[in-house]
Amino acid sequence: MISNQVLQSTIEGIKSIARADLCVCDIEGKVLATTILNPESFEQAVLAFVDSPADSQVMQGNQFFKVYDDRQLEYVIVAKGDSDDVYMMGKLAAFQVSSLTVAYKERYDKDNFIKNLLLDNLLLVDIYNRAKKLHIDTEARRVVYTIETHQDKDNGALETVRSLFAGKTHDFITAVDEKSIIVVKELKPTESYDDLEKTGKVILDMLNTEAMARVNIAYGTIVNDIRDVSRSYKESKMALEVGRIFFSDQNIIAYSKLGIGRLIYQLPMSLCKMYIKEVFEGISPEDFDEETLSTVNRFFEDNLNVSETSRNLYIHRNTLVYRLDRLQKETNLDLRKFDDAVAFKIALMVVKYMKYIENTDPTVGK
Repeated sequence: MISNQVLQSTIEGIKSIARADLCVCDIEGKVLATTILNPESFEQAVLAFVDSPADSQVMQGNQFFKVYDDRQLEYVIVAKGDSDDVYMMGKLAAFQVSSLTVAYKERYDKDNFIKNLLLDNLLLVDIYNRAKKLHIDTEARRVVYTIETHQDKDNGALETVRSLFAGKTHDFITAVDEKSIIVVKELKPTESYDDLEKTGKVILDMLNTEAMARVNIAYGTIVNDIRDVSRSYKESKMALEVGRIFFSDQNIIAYSKLGIGRLIYQLPMSLCKMYIKEVFEGISPEDFDEETLSTVNRFFEDNLNVSETSRNLYIHRNTLVYRLDRLQKETNLDLRKFDDAVAFKIALMVVKYMKYIENTDPTVGK
């Protein structure tokens, strides 16, 4: 169904050109858009016209026209006056509204198809058959962005994203739940993951400035067949979830950059607990003080470089060595050794994952 705002804009545009006053009503006589004063007076005439077999008719000194959608009567156009010029403008308005109905119906069909495609609600044969009918290229390169808003039903954010991609007819913007906006973007052969990151930043900046919305954005891997679009969507959803756990300081996250976090996210809680027990040998990671944890994190960021870490922490090299030796005595892990550093890093990420799961599902820790 065409929005009343679009109908109003359409007849106002026609009036500005042809100086003809118009009114659009539904088949129950309700006024949807008008440039005529007191259009409610047409209600009875519209109802009578709906019941008549004619497609156009002069009634009460005005021209009436019917607009169909698939042989189903949808609208009645009223053009004020009964001259030949008014008749021509009324016919033009009816044709324009009819064309809009077809266009919006196709848009709705495409939106419905994309939603079902993302949610894996279509058989493989149906995907290709419906894509062909809707003139959607099945072999184009695509990627799926999931934009998570911080409030339900953020229509302002949705409209902002749609306006951003308004001129790109091969991209699809939809919503599958109340907090997520989905962008299925068609890519050029030359576009890379660096370009995807840039697009994500454009979306983020636009939403922050235009819609004043706080969002997190994630995107999946590039796919080359329409049947794999749902996979890219699932990857983007996972990237959002994993990003909340391990990359909470980032607003844009790519599935391809999740690294170890993606593996840990798929581990069962029982295996996580077993791993922590084996690595820390009964010591709880919560027992480490803030100084130790900040030192360890800095050491990892500096690729286990003692000199670089001591410089960045503004401490003497021997002080850093002392902290690392003390940690080794407590955990039996020497972070200057690659294997021990990897084990400790994974253990910290597992602990972070376990805390997240326990906070989101309190029954897990019981």
